Amino acid sequence: MTERVAAASNMPPVSAVGSERVGALLVFLSALLWSFGGAIARSIEVGDTWTVVFWRSVWAGVFIVGFMLWRDGVRGTAQLVRAMGLPGLAVACCLATASTSFVVALEYTTVANILLIQAGGPLFAALLAWVVFRERIRLSTWLAIAAVIIGVVIMVSDSFAGDVSPIGDGLALLIAVVFAVATVITRRFAHVRMTPAMCLAVVFSAVFAASRADGFAVSSRDMAYLFAFGAINLGLGLALFATGARLIPASFAALLGTFEPILGPIWVWLAHSEVPSSRTMIGGSVVFLALLIYLVLEFRRQSQPARPGAIGLSAPR
Repeated sequence: MTERVAAASNMPPVSAVGSERVGALLVFLSALLWSFGGAIARSIEVGDTWTVVFWRSVWAGVFIVGFMLWRDGVRGTAQLVRAMGLPGLAVACCLATASTSFVVALEYTTVANILLIQAGGPLFAALLAWVVFRERIRLSTWLAIAAVIIGVVIMVSDSFAGDVSPIGDGLALLIAVVFAVATVITRRFAHVRMTPAMCLAVVFSAVFAASRADGFAVSSRDMAYLFAFGAINLGLGLALFATGARLIPASFAALLGTFEPILGPIWVWLAHSEVPSSRTMIGGSVVFLALLIYLVLEFRRQSQPARPGAIGLSAPR
């Protein structure tokens, strides 16, 4: 798989249609890999969450560094690291917060809650871009944002009723918000390659987790799952998305990314019999339908010739 990703990132020029097909395939594969995160995490028997965060980050870092060296070489990798600057540092902090919060949130709530709340990230990004940069937001986007907020309120109402811990839903909301911040920064500094930021993010996570972990010793069985959780689920997923998202419209990438919240709860249900609550299903359906309709409309709009004065609301994951 690593060779396939590297080949895709260094392939000779092909037709626009061919490039979009490759990009769509890579982004879909990234969403597919990410969707297994909850099921893998539920299979790990390590008692200390911070030990899990540490090893996941270490394996993800090993993979991403290897990917960058394979794709760009030593000199090219060093240049990319120097070029990312403050925008890359900010994105790294956001991604570190998101990846760490995901693992911690699994202690307090269901995978479905986390993924479905997180799915509203693209719309939160549109709202943030309006607040910070005064980007124009269409009526359809406002309606979608309102629907997502309603859906999230329905889901987190379980914590109001005492059925689940508010910590888990709070962390899921935090993930969506920091992803939105990272999205807006990435769009504003589109000329900056963010692969080094991904690597720096897992370094931040590993260092922070190391300062809080009870220990680092794990069984060989758990280490195999941690390798899959870090190198394959997180590292390879990020590499596939970073490569593929550059070849397709941002709204199409976000649309393909919705396969993660669709498939993630299914894998956990099949592997661990974890069934979401009725409020999670209702609220999640509202969030997912709002996001799906918004992204389909946005993709159709981007497929049409641009009109003067119209500001796109692209929303990469």
